[in-house]
Amino acid sequence: MNTLEYKRTKADGAATAQLGDQFAYELSIVMPCLNEAETLAVCIQKAQRYLEENRLAGEIVISDNGSTDGSQEIARRNNARVVNAPLRGYGAALYSGIVAARGTYVIMGDSDDSYDFSNLNPFLAKLRGGCDLVMGNRFGGGIKPGAMPWKHRYIGNPILSAIGRLFFDCPVKDFHCGLRGFSAAAFKKMDLRTTRMEFASEMVIKATLMGMLISEVPTILSPDGRSRPPHLRSWRDGWRHLRFMLLFSPRWLFLYPGIVLMLVGLITGVLLWTGAQEIGGISFDVHTMLYSAAAMVIGFQAILFALLSKIFATSEGLLPEDPKLNRLFRVLTLETGAITGILLVLFGIACATIALWQWKLNHFGPLDPRQLLRIVVPSVTALILGSQVVLFSLFFSILGLKTRKLGDVK
Repeated sequence: MNTLEYKRTKADGAATAQLGDQFAYELSIVMPCLNEAETLAVCIQKAQRYLEENRLAGEIVISDNGSTDGSQEIARRNNARVVNAPLRGYGAALYSGIVAARGTYVIMGDSDDSYDFSNLNPFLAKLRGGCDLVMGNRFGGGIKPGAMPWKHRYIGNPILSAIGRLFFDCPVKDFHCGLRGFSAAAFKKMDLRTTRMEFASEMVIKATLMGMLISEVPTILSPDGRSRPPHLRSWRDGWRHLRFMLLFSPRWLFLYPGIVLMLVGLITGVLLWTGAQEIGGISFDVHTMLYSAAAMVIGFQAILFALLSKIFATSEGLLPEDPKLNRLFRVLTLETGAITGILLVLFGIACATIALWQWKLNHFGPLDPRQLLRIVVPSVTALILGSQVVLFSLFFSILGLKTRKLGDVK
């Protein structure tokens, strides 16, 4: 399944409705589970001890993702509520468990005994204080020997967390900590869609983009208690997180590279339009001018892709509504786009006419390519860009049409 697709089942839909009901507990502790028979009982017992010692009205929800080792029975024997998560994937399991939870606040964590469920007070205190999302910070709390591979500790997590802060201005320093808490109301607003490991990144990104109050608390990471390898696949899942962040940020994936390409191509093309340029003993002529034109076209296409990606992500609920995009719809109308595109096409035709006239003056014989290409390259570039502007304006206006949705007043 594509990382940006999420198909809710009927069971998920029924569970979603519970978010609007009266909350039965203050806290729900949700653990995803896929064949965790070795460690599940100790995780549940720690969570139960925490609830009892702090006299909290709470529940423990085990969201089972198709275990075949008897994890479901272990959970029931330890008085945890088992929720079936039919759609496979880490995110899908968490989603099913969270929407079925009946607590005002939810704290989620892996059921491999790497996190200590007996000490959740720092999370609950922040949630009670009004935080929408409280993240654990393993680098601030401590990583015990053998708890995290060196490539995750010194390469993967720091780099991905830094990219997350750069792309989204997110305050979180440990983007992928599996122990985190949030209010049920905030989770409902996030409307998370991904089903696999990207679920963790999507939660932080959407909370940031929606202006939610996010906080971090130090968290200790211990070696997990399983004898089998973890479900996590370092390079595959790391790439999935990076790809997701890139897709969630059209600015960094398309817009900024497109602007750089267009500016480099435009400046280079203008300099070479007047004649050959020599830099450091190297001569740049019409051949370089041709590549600069290609850079302009590719850069412009990247900018268009940035706009289209932003529109798609917003309309599909992957990104929140953006007031800047609405203002852009008011400026980039079909009429303004069509006029701009037509002017570029007319410029291209004018340059082509000049080139044709020079060819006629030479009795349609051979011409100096260095002189002719200084007219032909801008002509072709303007024709391509002008046509793209007109076509994009037509498509952009279609995307901006307001349509009646199901449930609207007829």
